Amino acid sequence: MDGAEVISLYEAVAELTDQMLAAARREEWDLLSKLEADCAHVVNILKKHEATVTLTDDRRERKIEILKKILEDDRDIRNLTDPGLKKLATLIQSTSTERKLVKAYGSTNRG
Repeated sequence: MDGAEVISLYEAVAELTDQMLAAARREEWDLLSKLEADCAHVVNILKKHEATVTLTDDRRERKIEILKKILEDDRDIRNLTDPGLKKLATLIQSTSTERKLVKAYGSTNRG
């Protein structure tokens, strides 16, 4: 693997995070999950091979630009998904608490 291939992989990650952001904006959670898995696959390839490659100054600068975009997309995705995840966690906690109460005190519905 050479420097051009490493940059190409970073660009692939950036494209995937861009698609992930678009999916999150459209609330397409299944697509977001698939894209996240695709992104993780490319990142794993980078982890395996990048350490053996020396980037030129120009490519190092390009890598930094790409990483900034990836981090920005990641922040925006989290801003879109965190409220829903917190809501889901609250719902799960509430359901768990309800089950514990029913187990401890029995059903309160005596119709």
